[in-house]
Amino acid sequence: MSSLLKNSIRFVLFILIQVYILNQVPPLHRFVVPYLYFLYILWLPFKMGKLSLLIIACLFGLTLDLFTGTLGLHAAACVMIAYIRPFILSLLLSQETTEQSYTEPSINSMGWAPYSLYATLLTFFHHFYLVLLEWLQFGDFIYFIGKVGATSGISLLLIFLTEMLFNRKAKYRTNK
Repeated sequence: MSSLLKNSIRFVLFILIQVYILNQVPPLHRFVVPYLYFLYILWLPFKMGKLSLLIIACLFGLTLDLFTGTLGLHAAACVMIAYIRPFILSLLLSQETTEQSYTEPSINSMGWAPYSLYATLLTFFHHFYLVLLEWLQFGDFIYFIGKVGATSGISLLLIFLTEMLFNRKAKYRTNK
């Protein structure tokens, strides 16, 4: 399956899962909200250019915003993690790993520890920014950090469950 087709199917599936399944779960006292949609951005190929990564993240976030009526909230958080993603990948992986071996980030291609750190950092940054934009103020700082931590925790649980249930076979890059 071509990379474009695979990522197009993922685009639609992550939006549908977030809108029609996860957004229907009642939040725990408006505190814990399960988000999984941004995993689409984490799974995009290593070799994707920065500009195309930002454009895809913006379109992805705006699509979710159209379904949820939040107009730019998710788009801003998606663009933010797409912007810092290459930097975090460059810190966690050697250049040879991303250029020569595998096509996209996964537990198989990166290993448990680097992938866990990658997913945790981007999840925390995404949720911190999302909750900050949602409130537009810190308000009660303990509540703010608690909401970011709890939402990040449930999202990380969903990410690792998704990784284990839908084991993506890591494909080696070819010189095509």
